[in-house]
Amino acid sequence: MAHTIGTREEWRTARLDLLAQEKALTERGDELARQRQALPWVRIDKDYRFDTAGGSASLVDLFKGRSQLLVYHFMFGPDYTAGCPSCSAIIDGVDGSVVHLENHDVAFAVVSRAPIEKLQAYRQRMGWRFDWVSSFGSDFNADFNIWFTEEQQRQGGIEYNYRREPPAVIEPLAGKTVQEWKAQGSEGPVAQIAATTGTDVATYTRERPGLSAFVLEDGAVYHTYSSYARGLDGIWGMYQWLDRAPKGRNEAGIWWRRHDEYGRAR
Repeated sequence: MAHTIGTREEWRTARLDLLAQEKALTERGDELARQRQALPWVRIDKDYRFDTAGGSASLVDLFKGRSQLLVYHFMFGPDYTAGCPSCSAIIDGVDGSVVHLENHDVAFAVVSRAPIEKLQAYRQRMGWRFDWVSSFGSDFNADFNIWFTEEQQRQGGIEYNYRREPPAVIEPLAGKTVQEWKAQGSEGPVAQIAATTGTDVATYTRERPGLSAFVLEDGAVYHTYSSYARGLDGIWGMYQWLDRAPKGRNEAGIWWRRHDEYGRAR
């Protein structure tokens, strides 16, 4: 596609116009962050238990002595043979930040429903270092609207990203429907991704991605924030870089893979 060619002076003029808009967006982002922090806290009274590499743990244990906890809800159900590649790409960009968060009074954990043995094996395969715990057998994923039953799927009982979904024929992936992807030339991308996790579309999409935040104060845990679907864009690091590349995201379907799968034949 042809693109405008200009002089350095023309580029600088256009860049200064864009800079003003970028600064306005940054200021708006700062204001949104303040509004997130001003949300009312909701006390967690349920005794959630998690399986960890060191045994059973409570939600308080996941704070590891810190006052704040960020949780990434990773799509890895009990029937999966591997973690979701989209969640994997997100976590690739987060893993190196954990040490900085932990030294700023913020604990970080990844939570999935798969048994702890599966999670530990996949974590080792990916070379990640963060804490990954299993919520299998607990209400944690259901209570935070990132896991749903087959009955909910069939009957339209799924509320994800603060919206009620209709009964499923083909489930959306993080807010993007198969029909929308096909309009861009992709053939069944949700099914393609599901297959990489060893599942079908229905099983794969009963799990959903998300981010939740908690605070520990005077011995009580409070839920402060959750975000889902496109709300996770800001922590999907590769997209922040692509948005600054000359051709942007430049995608017509599912192109990313787990980081150890690039170069392999599909």
